[in-house]
Amino acid sequence: MTGAQASAAGGSGATPTPRGGKLGTAAVNQAGLWNIANILTMVRLLLVPCFVLLLLHDGGYDPVWRAFAWAAFAVAMITDVFDGHLARTYNLVTDFGKIADPIADKAIMGAALICLSSLGDLPWWITGVILFRELGITLMRFWVIRHSVIPASRGGKMKTLAQGIAVGMYVLALTGPLATLRFWVMMAAVVLTVVTGLDYVRQAVVLRRRGLAAERAAVLEAVAAAADVKDTVAGQCVADAAGGGMEPLVDPVAGVRGASEAAPVAGVRGASEGER
Repeated sequence: MTGAQASAAGGSGATPTPRGGKLGTAAVNQAGLWNIANILTMVRLLLVPCFVLLLLHDGGYDPVWRAFAWAAFAVAMITDVFDGHLARTYNLVTDFGKIADPIADKAIMGAALICLSSLGDLPWWITGVILFRELGITLMRFWVIRHSVIPASRGGKMKTLAQGIAVGMYVLALTGPLATLRFWVMMAAVVLTVVTGLDYVRQAVVLRRRGLAAERAAVLEAVAAAADVKDTVAGQCVADAAGGGMEPLVDPVAGVRGASEAAPVAGVRGASEGER
């Protein structure tokens, strides 16, 4: 009776079922999703359409509405900094966060660049260079994710900061020296975008080569281990057969062949002995 109670309570090593049956289990599984890091990521995703509406309101040239759009963009950039830090610090990393966080980053930055270019404030070639780099690096991360993860470098963080500052300055309706300053800040962001993109390409190629070499080494090691096991088993069988522990293996074809060859010889020998 005591053993049955211990087993029911999970004393035998089984995981106890949460109270409430399936509903309790679902609540436990969802607790990992609704954490502060993922909530900040979802807030950033929701800010994307709000930012676009604020920036393009009244033709996109009202300084007041553009200031509101800048505030939305600034909040999105701040949440980008904090959600990743919180996820790593408090072990809140989830599959949803891994997918949604880069999507939110690219969405807010891409929306800002495209809107600014469509308004004529930012040259399209700058938007094309930045978006091409961001999408290309994202695809490259998925290309090498089976082998390793490309870590975020210091240059990449500087690039993100420079892009955020430059785009934020373009969102505001600046004039005079500040308008000239934002152009040079954007040029610095473009240079960092290209340089860090090339560095990520180099890292991806190196990581993929290392990953493929490690896979080949693992395959060769597995083949060598299998060959060693086969040789060991064969040697043990021979040793047992020589020591009488096992009957030696007999080739059935050879046995039949030997029997068929032995029969005529025995018949001839018996006939010769009978004649004698």
